[in-house]
Amino acid sequence: MNDAALPCVLVVDDEPQIRKFLDISLRAQGYATLLAATGHEALERAATRSIDLVVLDLGLPDIEGHDVLRQLREWSAVPVLVLSVRASESEKVRALDAGANDYVTKPFGVEELAARIRVLLRGRPGETAAPVYDDGRLRIDLARREVTLDGAAVHLTRKEYAIVALLVRHAGRVVTQQQLLRELWGPTHVEDTHYLRIAVGKLRQKLGDDAAAPRWLETEPGVGYRWRGV
Repeated sequence: MNDAALPCVLVVDDEPQIRKFLDISLRAQGYATLLAATGHEALERAATRSIDLVVLDLGLPDIEGHDVLRQLREWSAVPVLVLSVRASESEKVRALDAGANDYVTKPFGVEELAARIRVLLRGRPGETAAPVYDDGRLRIDLARREVTLDGAAVHLTRKEYAIVALLVRHAGRVVTQQQLLRELWGPTHVEDTHYLRIAVGKLRQKLGDDAAAPRWLETEPGVGYRWRGV
């Protein structure tokens, strides 16, 4: 069967022997594979290729696997199975809270890994939207974390960018203040709506978006915010 017709697994691990072992093992199980040795390489592969599942190591040489997972979750719901030597409960909880679908510790059995992959692929949600928003004026590349307005780069803080990414992923739908606060500031800050008002105000200034007549970021008073650019 042509590789293009097979489910594709992106293997992210900095150890060449692990990548080679997983490449051979997964292909023998009937999967196509893509390999990445660094976090940035993994994000580029995920953004530019059709991926059905990611096997992700946490100890990468450039950025932490947790950061790869966090950035990936800003624009993709692809299943992620963490494969790591880190066996502590806190590491597992941290990865699962950040959006991992499963966690397997090294050393691992190939049959168990394959079974977990099958489970994740059976439960895979529908295809997500392309990770780029572009209306001719404003361009937001969620995979590359780049925002440009009329061709010029817009420099956003981490929180400002996270607000944009979350709203664009749910374009046309109201995202509540509590959801934004929980995901961006944490569950202990769901009542701190002033944090959100300040960040949204600065974001609007940078985008040149008028709160009274918004082109992109619309307020639902007392409820939350909606990305109008659909």
